[in-house]
Amino acid sequence: MKRGGNFIVRISLLVLLGGAIGWLAFHRQFLESATLARELQRFGRSAPLLFIAIYALSTVLFVPGSVLTIAGGALFGPAWGALWNLIGATLGATLAFVIARYVAADWASARAGEGLARLIRGVEEEGWRFVAFVRLVPLFPFNLVNYAFGLTRIRLGEYILTSFVCMAPGAIAYTYLGYAGREIAAESADAIRNGLIALALLAAIAFLPRLVRRLKAQRFIEAAELKRRLADGDKTLLIDVRTAEEFRGPLGHIAGSLNIPIAELSGRIRELSGYQRKTVITV
Repeated sequence: MKRGGNFIVRISLLVLLGGAIGWLAFHRQFLESATLARELQRFGRSAPLLFIAIYALSTVLFVPGSVLTIAGGALFGPAWGALWNLIGATLGATLAFVIARYVAADWASARAGEGLARLIRGVEEEGWRFVAFVRLVPLFPFNLVNYAFGLTRIRLGEYILTSFVCMAPGAIAYTYLGYAGREIAAESADAIRNGLIALALLAAIAFLPRLVRRLKAQRFIEAAELKRRLADGDKTLLIDVRTAEEFRGPLGHIAGSLNIPIAELSGRIRELSGYQRKTVITV
């Protein structure tokens, strides 16, 4: 009975979710800045809370995050707007994560498609660092990746904190864009200055993925490059962090490597004092 009840609840939630996504796809005018401003004025000081709720729900319903973020900047200004946008985006990303993990795993898996295996592998290898990388470098559409992360093994707390921190640069840039647009429309005296600041922030965000990829690439080295370095006698210290049994096992090890099991690495760090001038690579 319990299993049947859970099945009915899941199906009902999926139907509601699908219906809401379909309805909103044909009524996007309700999320326009002018409409939101008119409706939120009725709620006075509670307007930010309502906006956060709308942002979170829109994220779950696959509304592009940039639409709400720009609207938040136009409605609340660059500082408060960025904060409300970031809270709303994080809350929406969390709701999508929970839905995928506990309610609609099959549905989320089908929508994620072939990229899901790559994302799961990335989380298994790097944990929260991969979440940070995806937030800074959009490998997947924002709304879709929120559901996809729910299918991985990452802990909810790590996911929320990493998402909040690493979504901040984009939230700030697009919020300021919305604010600058409002100032230009109002023909403010500072409109040109605000417009230039918005363009500078967007340029920085556009450059950020390239910088992150470059930094990430420096953390790894291809087998061919490692072979070349060792053959050239480069100043490289190769540490094999497998257990002693695996190090001497049938798979063997790279000649010249130093075996320090990862569980013992912190206690044996002093053994590396003579290699301070070398590049350290772990396998």
